[in-house]
Amino acid sequence: FQDKGVKNYSLKKREKLWFLSVISHLMTKNLDKEGLRSIAENYDLFFIDLWGVVHNGIKLHEKAIETLVEIDKSNKKYVLLTNAPRPNSTVKNFLKKLGMNNKILENVYTSGEAALSYLKKNHLSEIFYHIGPPRDFDLFNDFEKKQSKKIKASSYILCTGLFDDHDQDLNYYKDLLSEHIQKKMICTNPDLIVDRGNKRELCAGSVAMVFEKLGGEVIYFGKPYPEVYNQSVDNKNKKILAIGDNLNTDIKGANLLNYDCMVITSGIHKDEIKKDGIEKVSKNYEVLVNFMQSDLKW
Repeated sequence: FQDKGVKNYSLKKREKLWFLSVISHLMTKNLDKEGLRSIAENYDLFFIDLWGVVHNGIKLHEKAIETLVEIDKSNKKYVLLTNAPRPNSTVKNFLKKLGMNNKILENVYTSGEAALSYLKKNHLSEIFYHIGPPRDFDLFNDFEKKQSKKIKASSYILCTGLFDDHDQDLNYYKDLLSEHIQKKMICTNPDLIVDRGNKRELCAGSVAMVFEKLGGEVIYFGKPYPEVYNQSVDNKNKKILAIGDNLNTDIKGANLLNYDCMVITSGIHKDEIKKDGIEKVSKNYEVLVNFMQSDLKW
């Protein structure tokens, strides 16, 4: 970085340039032919995303389910770590309806469960205002009497998603939140978007981003933040591979914790990757991707 002008950049900017230059010289290995089995022996524990990897919100992906069975046969551990803003039990019931067996369900852990633990310890007696659909109410069943229907009367904001009648218009939330940036927001799903079948939907992370741009403070629960990984399983002194379709959460979380990672390219970045390739797209998101598969398969 002795090029003209670069040496005068701030340390932070030079570090970013260095990081991007390293990424540009590292190739992501495609495991579509070899399968996950070709590298599975190198790892003790797998963090595997649910939505976009194991199911699409409507049905389970058969090859992904087969992979989970094979991981178990190999005496390896895995956690189905999801940014679902609901308790473990609710997500397990949903997956059971899709046809997932009980043995696999034992490995589910949600961002909602991590957030619930925090809320019970720190905010159980405080009044909150909920932003999200009615289906997420089970997250605060234990303290539903503390919910206020008016944001002005609340001590903090609990965001699990978007209101059903305002699920596409982020300007609505800008207007709603603009006079309440002094309150703290708890976001139980850092994801910005998700694909339900062929339909793209906004997630709680999009509302939280609006709040942050207004100047508000957000406490996040879920990937890429370390707490959800640490709460879900004993991950100390283990060689770990994180698998997911979201570069902002699954892959960035792996990078932050120094885990190896694999991106599923048929997920939310599929159009970007198809157009520009994984190397350029990962560079755009400032992440390092070790492996890739079109779909999770053994």
